[in-house]
Amino acid sequence: MPLIPRGNVLNVTHIRRALVPSIAAVALAASLAACGSNDDSSSGGDSSLSGTVAAGGSSAQDTAQQAWRAGFGQSNPDVTISYDAVGSGDGRAGFISGKYAFVGSDSAMSDDELAQAKSKCGADPIEFPVFISPIDVIYNVKGVDKLNLDAKTLAGMFDGSIKTWNDKAIAALNPGVKLPATKVVPVHRSDSSGTTDNFTDYLAKAGEGAWKSEHSSDWPTQTGESGEKTAGEVSGVKGTDGAIGYADDSGVQGQGVSIANIKVGDKFVAPSADGAAAALSQSKQTAGTPASVITYDLNRTSSDASTYPIFMASYEIACAKYDDKSQADIVKAFLTYITSEDGQKAAQANAYSALLPSEIASAAQDQIKNIS
Repeated sequence: MPLIPRGNVLNVTHIRRALVPSIAAVALAASLAACGSNDDSSSGGDSSLSGTVAAGGSSAQDTAQQAWRAGFGQSNPDVTISYDAVGSGDGRAGFISGKYAFVGSDSAMSDDELAQAKSKCGADPIEFPVFISPIDVIYNVKGVDKLNLDAKTLAGMFDGSIKTWNDKAIAALNPGVKLPATKVVPVHRSDSSGTTDNFTDYLAKAGEGAWKSEHSSDWPTQTGESGEKTAGEVSGVKGTDGAIGYADDSGVQGQGVSIANIKVGDKFVAPSADGAAAALSQSKQTAGTPASVITYDLNRTSSDASTYPIFMASYEIACAKYDDKSQADIVKAFLTYITSEDGQKAAQANAYSALLPSEIASAAQDQIKNIS
């Protein structure tokens, strides 16, 4: 459950007055208490910081960004950070245009975007993971409370070649389950989305050739219905009998939609943060990128049932050099906080994400130190 209405500009000076009295708010309070006030370094604390910074991007990061801004604000009362959850693609475009000082993106920048960002920043940008999360396959089919699926079958459901829920391919994965003849209605994101990029990457890598398109932030077919951002995707599935979709786990929790188990090896596994982190640990860092860019070719085909293959390693993207010293200092302090143990625990408590592996967090902070 979001702690603060989506799309609102958040002044971290007054964050506590905006929190709602919910389980998520209690978790946030606990995570902020864990940060404490005795070690300002872990929360990016610097009483001399002041100013306003605009950021945006991944809607999957939105709940984590709320928790991070709240934690950061405890030690930086004169800083205002806004985060527009416009989606990863629009976020990257906004960073390159200069609209945003830093952005969250659920997929890595392309070579062309890296070149544009280098031109904008005056040096290679920095890019590193901050948020590891499973992507849930969600569905709405009356009478079906448990569902097993694999990549090949999902590819058929999303490209329109599997048309009804009682199709033999779905039935073979779900013996004993009474599947209706209801029409399969695939729901995809209407905006340019890193969640879409990760989901289509899974279909392309694990679908045994059934998915004919390359992975993309923009949905590649005209099949089915669409919803804007994570909330629109979830709402589209909830409102349509026979619908199936995909969404970051933090946007699914508490929404009352059913979640499918996904085949890994010879077992079916539920999405989990631990499974996503295990899959990332089996992934290789992208070759040929600048030293300041820490991105991954994600492993979608492991047969290890401790992994969950549909996941995102969501990145933060920033300049290494800024024209404005105040902006540089705020971005540097904030990114240091969100990659710290306290920042990661705040995201874990509120957005159900996995903690960054220590070696990735350390490598990210080595790059953040270069911001000036």
